[in-house]
Amino acid sequence: MLIDMHMHESTYSSDSFLKLDEMVYRARELGLDGICITDHESNEIREFAKAYSKQVNFPIFVGFEYLTDSGDIITFGVKNVPKEIKMPLNDYLDYVKSEGGISLAAHPYRKNFRGLEDKLKTAPLDGIEAFNGSTPMDLNQMAFNVAKDRKIHATGASDCHVYKKIGVYATHIPDGIENEEDLVLAFKNPSSNIYPVAFNNGKYINLTSDEALDFEYAI
Repeated sequence: MLIDMHMHESTYSSDSFLKLDEMVYRARELGLDGICITDHESNEIREFAKAYSKQVNFPIFVGFEYLTDSGDIITFGVKNVPKEIKMPLNDYLDYVKSEGGISLAAHPYRKNFRGLEDKLKTAPLDGIEAFNGSTPMDLNQMAFNVAKDRKIHATGASDCHVYKKIGVYATHIPDGIENEEDLVLAFKNPSSNIYPVAFNNGKYINLTSDEALDFEYAI
């Protein structure tokens, strides 16, 4: 399955210009098999997304993006978003783990003071967003190298807030993911076949393959 793991919908992300119906339309047009809505400090779209997913027969997974004191973390499998603002990183990661969820470092090296930067090398994460659609390629490559060194799942995601960014990067996840619980279990399994992909010349290419050696996505 190919899933865009980091997307913002305008109802609960005030910096987004996207509605759920157009996100699904574009995802299908690109050949994606599902999308993830990860609004800022909110998973309030969950019930609407669940109903809409069933209506249009297209997988929609809802997590959220939480800003710790050290940077943004994409989270799945956690019902309650902490009310505390900028929780210390390790406290937040412990909270997610205690709730049975997973933590993915978002855009770790983007120069916006919202990435973990070199804390990426030691933080107890379940995955690293190696390729982010609003981050320059050299900084994405730095994140990917850390994921490889740590032998941790590397993902791709658009981090879209506007239509043209939908699906520029996505993540290959094993087939059969039907709900958020399945998604969480896939990331908790270190042997899951998870890797980042990019949309290039009308198709998705595996960013860990030789085919991607000359690929460079310009933000």
